[in-house]
Amino acid sequence: MIFPQYNALWKAIIRPSRDTYEDHELGPSRFRIRGVPVYREDIELTNPRGQHLKCSWFHPNWKFDNNDDDDDDDQEVCCPCVIYLHGNCSSRLEGLQAIPVLLPLGISLFVFDFAGSGKSDGEYVSLGYYEKDDLAAVVEYLRRSELASTIGLWGRSMGAVTALLHGDRDPSIAGMVIDSAFQDMRTLATDLAQQLGFRIPGLMLSAVLGMLRLSVKSRAHFDIFDLEPIAHVSIFRLTMKDTNKVKSRPFLFQVDQTYIPALFTAARGDTFINSRNTDALFEKYAGDKNLVKVDGNHNTTRPKFLMHSIAIFFVNTLGCETTVDAVLDLNDLSPPAEQEDATEDQNDSRTSTDPSDSAEANNSPPRAGDLSNGLSMPSPPRERIQFDSDRLIEAAVPLSCFEEDRMVEEALEQSMEESLVDDKERRNEDMPPIRKEKSAL
Repeated sequence: MIFPQYNALWKAIIRPSRDTYEDHELGPSRFRIRGVPVYREDIELTNPRGQHLKCSWFHPNWKFDNNDDDDDDDQEVCCPCVIYLHGNCSSRLEGLQAIPVLLPLGISLFVFDFAGSGKSDGEYVSLGYYEKDDLAAVVEYLRRSELASTIGLWGRSMGAVTALLHGDRDPSIAGMVIDSAFQDMRTLATDLAQQLGFRIPGLMLSAVLGMLRLSVKSRAHFDIFDLEPIAHVSIFRLTMKDTNKVKSRPFLFQVDQTYIPALFTAARGDTFINSRNTDALFEKYAGDKNLVKVDGNHNTTRPKFLMHSIAIFFVNTLGCETTVDAVLDLNDLSPPAEQEDATEDQNDSRTSTDPSDSAEANNSPPRAGDLSNGLSMPSPPRERIQFDSDRLIEAAVPLSCFEEDRMVEEALEQSMEESLVDDKERRNEDMPPIRKEKSAL
């Protein structure tokens, strides 16, 4: 039976709301941050499937002179680079939060839209399955450029899963920050169902997952059961049963171990990807590792102390010339308040407006960072207009990360309720009528 909001379920997995933005929201092409001159290089790459990826590379350009914008003698410096990997309903704008964390330390930042996200080609996302190939194309480009001395990965949600799936096949990655990854799709779906208070028989859950599996496979051409990041972080001792699985699904067992140093983090109040997923990944992870739990939910702005921890982690793993003491001098790592009317002129001072939006912004994934010398990166566009319930149901498309979470939960709840009703009706039909025996007098 196809339930009313079944479309919302598969769309929340492979076609959530697409983050749209204008180029000027990437900020000025040249600016200074805490005395460090930076310039942005916009790039277009092609992934193995022939799709174009929109990218931006922020370089710490040590010869940039703010008084001589036309100087052709700017020097590109080979330095460590961190690739930021965004979530499934986000874009490269999400990675702008890393600018005040990395650029003052002499670490370049590479952000890009996954295929199916932002301004890149593609209709669907795949929660890491194909995104790992997008990441491989970026890593190859950075290595060919000879401007990245070492490479680190910083991923959130889908981006964190992508980092794990890529890390097992590329041991040269220097370090990874893994924020809110899921261990496998089965666990993720089961956790969501249990949140709703349902005690679901395994057969019933398997039926729902089977429907979802077919829908995703017919549209996005991948098997959600192959999305098991936890299979990419530790050794498996193969039994005969496992050997048969390898023959039918080799994707799961392409690796033995991942030894890349990793910093895991998750929010204690995350109801979309429960922090137990991070606990399981952390326990199985074979390399050097650390775990930091924070307050909040899946989309809460990460606290300042975590940003300091991430900065220290990359200074230690990327071979930076910067000392850890310099990290402690990064006083303001919080994203700016919402801004309007940002211009392309790098010399204009951008000031914060409409403070009434600040509370709403604090519950969204940060996508911008404060810059020094009166210059700040433009913030993401305002929250999308929230439609009334009737129009939302008719559209059956998540309008934001929060709508995505809600619609997944509602679709699962609807599915479970209908399955329970069908099961009860089936048992009543199969049960023979009860005959009352007359008692002997």
